Amino acid sequence: MMLLLAIAYFGGVLTILSPCILPILPFVFVGTGLPFLRGTLPMLFGMAFTFALVATLAAVGGSWAIQANEFGRLAALALLAIFGLSLISPRLAGAVTRPIADLGNRLHGTSAASGARTAGSSFILGVATGLLWAPCAGPILGLVLTGAALQGANIETTLLLLAYAGGAATSLAGALLVGGRLLAGMKRSLGVSERIRQGLGVAVLAGVGTVAFGLDTGLLARLSYASTASIEQAILDRLHVDPQTAMASGLASGGMLIASAKAQTPFRSNLPVEGQAPSLDGAVAWLNSPPLTTEQLRGKVVLVDFWTYSCINCIRTTPYIRAWADRYRDQGLVVIGVHAPEFAFEKKLDNVRQAVKDFGIVYPVAVDNDYRIWRAFQNSYWPAFYLIDARGQIRYHNFGEGNYRQTEQAIQDLLREAGSSGPAKEAAAPAAKGAEASPDLANLGSQETYLGYGRADNFASAERVSPDAARDYSVTDPGLNQWGLQGTWTVGAERAVLDKPGGGIVYRFSARDLHLVLGPGAAGKPVRFQVTVDGKAPGPDHGADIDAQGNGLVTETRLYQLVRQSGGVETRTFEVRFLDPGVEAYAFTFG
Repeated sequence: MMLLLAIAYFGGVLTILSPCILPILPFVFVGTGLPFLRGTLPMLFGMAFTFALVATLAAVGGSWAIQANEFGRLAALALLAIFGLSLISPRLAGAVTRPIADLGNRLHGTSAASGARTAGSSFILGVATGLLWAPCAGPILGLVLTGAALQGANIETTLLLLAYAGGAATSLAGALLVGGRLLAGMKRSLGVSERIRQGLGVAVLAGVGTVAFGLDTGLLARLSYASTASIEQAILDRLHVDPQTAMASGLASGGMLIASAKAQTPFRSNLPVEGQAPSLDGAVAWLNSPPLTTEQLRGKVVLVDFWTYSCINCIRTTPYIRAWADRYRDQGLVVIGVHAPEFAFEKKLDNVRQAVKDFGIVYPVAVDNDYRIWRAFQNSYWPAFYLIDARGQIRYHNFGEGNYRQTEQAIQDLLREAGSSGPAKEAAAPAAKGAEASPDLANLGSQETYLGYGRADNFASAERVSPDAARDYSVTDPGLNQWGLQGTWTVGAERAVLDKPGGGIVYRFSARDLHLVLGPGAAGKPVRFQVTVDGKAPGPDHGADIDAQGNGLVTETRLYQLVRQSGGVETRTFEVRFLDPGVEAYAFTFG
């Protein structure tokens, strides 16, 4: 408790550096002509006591205390305005009303009949000043006020506020000591005590106007925060007063809980509200989790990732999603993968389940075979990220690969907005391997190419495609980004199926990586194949799914990485020849 009292006291001392304390100074300087024990001390005590009392009630008393203080502030403003007017011209004040003018003079001490009365009038002046005192709430005062709001009225709360007010009174007393000597010297040397009195009256009226128009908590408060908050935070850091630890366990004796000033002004991300998050109903199955609803997820930050397991762009984003799900799980992030199939084989639940296992996905996955969640989000892309805040509102989206740093910053912002106490982290940099590695965009000269007649282009075989019928095909010397079939194939709307062993596919490409989506066919039997690059075994340029001699095996329907150029990226001719029939070929992708 003693440490907190010392911190609060020192925070009060720092208020003298705050521009928003300026409106208070004229109210206290007018007492410099009186003895310290009769003028300055009672006024400072009245100011500190009133501030501590009002701050305690405002923090714990609810709206009635705030309304009561508003009436007190209005009365104080009126009283101090009359006081300032009487300093400028008692005759002018008397023209308005003699009793009020006399009150203003008595507050200044000019009509005091005894020392006790002068001290009492100074105390009243201090009370009025305390009602108007609204110093900028830096981190230290924020700790005290938030603790009062959380714990209610108690002796610790009042003592801490008194310590803060006492620190401010101490610094003001020091300023008065210097200022009083300066004013006394001016009176002796210039002989213009009446003018000085009138100048103080003008300053008092200016202070009243500043408070009345809210400049003390507006423009001046912002200037103050910039000048003192860093000093206060440095003190808290040096003394290891961690606001988050304080929120969790309490730091003061008697179990008083204190929190940082930021708890009074919650962080609000500047991410726009894009609309209310739609329902997650409609999945045909959920993996790694029971079905989740938007209502269950309220209060959490949710990342919804639309993906499909043979999509190379989705595969390359998976390492980042896994990393985010792991590092932010304890801070309240829930990652949901919505698997919306592109090809028919991706609708098979066993295939999706195996893909989830192969990719090491442990977060919930909604299998959206009927595209109900896809349509609810009005989505059109693989992959697509949607970030939902704790209120159930979409606040961020990203389509396609990339923007990982920006997406992670958005996650951190929404977690902080939701009240997360976790520290800011550097952007994730997962060590992705194989097909999950980021593409070499600088040397990417080939684009996704489908083999089914529904979306095929750049077909270079000499024969025209016979839809859904077996036919022999041949190809020689295709141009850049052209491809062709060799052997007997049946070309369907989304795939080409090899009818006889020995058939193959040729593609002239320019990229570091070449991938091909393949499946073993309806029989499910493994299909052997061999890859050549420019007519030779790939050697060091082999992909993750073949060896240096180009040998591979199709065992399941998925994306296979067949080429990764190890040196400089060049235009190459790729050829794959299948030793067994039945293979299904869907699409080329590159990276």
